[in-house]
Amino acid sequence: MAEPIIGVLGGMGPLAGADFLARLTLATPAARDQDHVRAVLWSDPTVPDRTEAALAGGPSPLPAMLAGVRVLERAGAGCLAIPCNTAHLWADEIAAATALKLIHIVDAAAVALASRGIEGGTVGLMGTAATLRLDLYQGRLAARGYACLVPDEAEMGSLVTPAIARIKANDVGGAAAPLLAVARRLADRGAAAVVLGCTEIPLALRGPDAAASGILLIDTIDALARAALAWVRPR
Repeated sequence: MAEPIIGVLGGMGPLAGADFLARLTLATPAARDQDHVRAVLWSDPTVPDRTEAALAGGPSPLPAMLAGVRVLERAGAGCLAIPCNTAHLWADEIAAATALKLIHIVDAAAVALASRGIEGGTVGLMGTAATLRLDLYQGRLAARGYACLVPDEAEMGSLVTPAIARIKANDVGGAAAPLLAVARRLADRGAAAVVLGCTEIPLALRGPDAAASGILLIDTIDALARAALAWVRPR
């Protein structure tokens, strides 16, 4: 019997969805094409802005996301990965509307933390304003023994949010320095690791400066890819 197909609900943003497939490929033990897993990416950048919807009364992204889920269902997907953290504010509604197994990005991040030896304690958390204000991570991680440190309002307004916007505009290099500065501040405040809880952020923090910083950065794109792979190939 053929392995299940991983359905990827992407486009939020487009680069994060494309990067998810790259991370999934790199995470798969393989010696040839045929050793890799099957995946289908639906990349729809017209999905309304998730932060605007959650915090400012903007149009709901849920109808467009559910339309994407239907595309993935028709394509034969067996599970659903959403490489957008803020989209998970609607995870319960999405899961209730499909029989596909939703691989939750926060749970994937928690597994990644434990795999790096961080089992409970204080961790930093970076993400969009909606992800942080609406406690997407905090409650779910608290149930596993983690406490979250987040950037303050000034850091969000002057560093994190503008950097995320830069990545969405394809200026990945220009986002690296401000994001790394915030990660350093969280580490200085006592974070044993920093969860990059917006799938744009890891795209800017894979360079040599981040690697040399000594900060344990949890890449949620990579974590989600590994969790989806583990669901398809549990052994």
